[in-house]
Amino acid sequence: MIPLVFALFGLVIGSFLTVVMYRLPRKESIVSPRSRCPSCGKTIPASQNIPVVSWLLLRGRCANCGERISPKYPLIELATAALFAGAALRFDYSIYVALVMALFLAVMLAVSIIDIDHGIIPNRIIYPALPAFAVLEAIGWVMGDLDFVRSVIGFLAYGGFLLIVALIAPRAMGMGDVKLVALIGLVLGGLGLRFVWVAAAAGVFAGGIGGIGALLAGRGRKQTMPFGPYLAAGAAISAFAGAEISRAYLNLLT
Repeated sequence: MIPLVFALFGLVIGSFLTVVMYRLPRKESIVSPRSRCPSCGKTIPASQNIPVVSWLLLRGRCANCGERISPKYPLIELATAALFAGAALRFDYSIYVALVMALFLAVMLAVSIIDIDHGIIPNRIIYPALPAFAVLEAIGWVMGDLDFVRSVIGFLAYGGFLLIVALIAPRAMGMGDVKLVALIGLVLGGLGLRFVWVAAAAGVFAGGIGGIGALLAGRGRKQTMPFGPYLAAGAAISAFAGAEISRAYLNLLT
């Protein structure tokens, strides 16, 4: 039942994320006004704002103006629900850790989509997330479920390393990426430092594959490519399989 509850909670969080992803890049409030149609501006009543279900019943169109509503919205809601359920299954030894990781993965999803669509990693997400997750990690440390000391080390190590890279090669790495990996190091460090280095390795590997794919698709070498989604993907890979990847790598060395 716990994964199901997490999935339902994830649908609600995913619905909120669609608002965040639409409004933050436009510098609009994520609190008010209520959700509205992006085409006609009509406020969406609660009965038509049920995650996924409302989009299906309305056949992907606004009930007021009939304009098409992107399937991206229900897909984001479903993706968030899947991440929440996955966190509940992966971290079944602690509901608290599962909830922290589910929220973290939701942040990674939001940051990734905004970076893909707008080429930015919003400070309005990262700045509140850093102290919020620091508090959650500290609470988990008191509970005996997380290691706050390693969280701090992960924050400094991963964030500090990419800060050096950004200072040396500012065109290759933006400060938004540095702040993002600092958050990744903070949260995953609470699970263990091996999760941090797996996230870093997976993020770089995913970015390399993405870069090769972009070049093969005709993208110019001088064109910028959002790196945030690859860093977030590396974090997600590590969250779900960091221990296994680390163990397999160490076995190769022995």
